[in-house]
Amino acid sequence: MNTLFSPIKLGGLELANRIVIPPMDQYSADEGRPTQWHHMHYGHLAVSGAGLLIVEATAVEPAGRISPGDLGLWNDEHENLHKGMLEFIAAFSSIPTAVQLGHSGRKGSTARPWEGRGPLGLHEGGWDVCAPSALPFDAASPVPSALSTADIDRLTASFVTAAQRAQRAGYKAVELHAAHGYLLHEFLSPLSNKREDEYGGSLENRMRFPLQVFAAVRKALPSVIPVGMRVSGTDFTPGGWDVQECAVLAQRLEKAGGAFIHVSGGGLTPEQKIRLAPGYQVHLAQAVKQAVDSMPVIAVGLITEPELAAGIIVTGQADMVAVGRGMMYDPRWPWHAAAALGVSIAGTPRQYLRCQPHRLKNLFI
Repeated sequence: MNTLFSPIKLGGLELANRIVIPPMDQYSADEGRPTQWHHMHYGHLAVSGAGLLIVEATAVEPAGRISPGDLGLWNDEHENLHKGMLEFIAAFSSIPTAVQLGHSGRKGSTARPWEGRGPLGLHEGGWDVCAPSALPFDAASPVPSALSTADIDRLTASFVTAAQRAQRAGYKAVELHAAHGYLLHEFLSPLSNKREDEYGGSLENRMRFPLQVFAAVRKALPSVIPVGMRVSGTDFTPGGWDVQECAVLAQRLEKAGGAFIHVSGGGLTPEQKIRLAPGYQVHLAQAVKQAVDSMPVIAVGLITEPELAAGIIVTGQADMVAVGRGMMYDPRWPWHAAAALGVSIAGTPRQYLRCQPHRLKNLFI
């Protein structure tokens, strides 16, 4: 029986357990460059005991950033700085580190969350945004330019180049961001994709660009580098992208060589209706898992308690669980989960061993 702390393989990459630290944007880059914050933040999470660490959404071009503080991988300087960050992490942890590559689409050019998150005008350091169709995210957002087929080909090449930079920098896996209302998700959803060419209309056409990007990235990287995709399992809105369509995408992704699929939800429209509760998106991961043969499925969404995480794996609802905000709140979540479930895990820094509860009797030794 698979358990939360049993190993699993993503392609040729073996993970020590099934706990994933998902991408969580820090909005703290300098023109796409990792900063000391990223060294501290990811170094901190790297000693958590999780099986996989996925670095936040990293833009494949300047206009693909969500905010001016987003990471990038579109030039040599970025590549070298990502490499330095990964070398720093590797000095203290053996955790495999992946990167999420994405493009913000119509949800780009916004202020950081603590600055209001609203759209930035060109005079405020913002930029023009693009999308499958000239439909804004909401009434306050700018109307994006609709991408031409030449633009789509150019962006496919940008994803490939960024993925090659990621591999040279030392990342062990690549996740393509097709969730939360950003560009690849915008192509998938009939709410944001009103195109009348080969990239719009039918499900087959709406999946074309995300699958095109996946195929190009997969072909460009060595087979030892797993490539997967993060998706929204539903738009949580009538008439939008739904879990049945997502299951078809998962099947196509598996057939194309996908190493994993990471099932989240929402983000495409402010009209979404979400009822938050522990594990509220797990049913989406379960539906996708039932649709694929053997491609690992990652569940995410308010998975905060060890017993809930373990139950998702043991009952076969998903193969892995991602713990996001809970991990930021408690960066030792895997240690505490292991203790709660009566399991021992490797990888605890020797400098921290004396903090384990059973060692507290030797407090001053």
